[in-house]
Amino acid sequence: MRDLFVALGRSMRSLVRPGVFRHLVWPAIVSALLWIVVALFFGAKAVDTVMEAIQGVGWVGDQISTSALAAGIVLFMVKLLVVLAFVPLIYVTSAVLVATVALPMMLDHVARYDYTDLEQRHGGSNMGSIGNTLVALMWFVLMLAASLPLWLIPGVALVAPVLATGWLSQRIFGYDALMRHADRDEFARLRQELRPKMLLLGGGTTLLAYVPIVNIVAPALSGLVFVHFMLEALRCDRSERGVSITGPEPGGASGDAGCQCAIQ
Repeated sequence: MRDLFVALGRSMRSLVRPGVFRHLVWPAIVSALLWIVVALFFGAKAVDTVMEAIQGVGWVGDQISTSALAAGIVLFMVKLLVVLAFVPLIYVTSAVLVATVALPMMLDHVARYDYTDLEQRHGGSNMGSIGNTLVALMWFVLMLAASLPLWLIPGVALVAPVLATGWLSQRIFGYDALMRHADRDEFARLRQELRPKMLLLGGGTTLLAYVPIVNIVAPALSGLVFVHFMLEALRCDRSERGVSITGPEPGGASGDAGCQCAIQ
């Protein structure tokens, strides 16, 4: 767990550096404006559609049709569910903007300050990042769609989007954080070995989307934390394997003598 907190602490430090903070804000603003417009045009229709589906369910429909109180409670719950549904949608849209545009730019700034000792071996690519994001989005939509029938169970409407979005975060940010610095073997192996911690990190940072004010920067902050976590893991992996972190230097000197691993 210490490595997760180290990554979070380094991310807080990175926020005050030039060229980083603006990339935390603009993706969330763009995605929020987009989904607010969608909600204004289609929010009421979404509520009506869900209500019609509920009314078609046997005894539930009978209760709604015979009791104004029951109808009011169900209507309130449906509106709440629709509002809650927009939270992961805003987060996911922002996360996609972060993954495809903002994170590569933030990665340049972070690597310049904190990971100058890491040689870039380009195990991934920008096109690979886009493909990975599209595939991840497809699975994310399928997971949410599969969970929809369970959303009427108390608590599932809160837990299911967090789990699905946490999975999405680790899938897209885990790729982007390593794509420039890891070679192909490191790229595949580290993402597999660190999957449990990546899922925990993705789920934990996803919860920030439900915290007022903090939710503005939650997706980009999640990406930034992944950058620090994955690059430090790469640094330590190379050190533990006795592989030069920076690659060969003149005179055969190894560039990893000063490595200080935070990953335990």
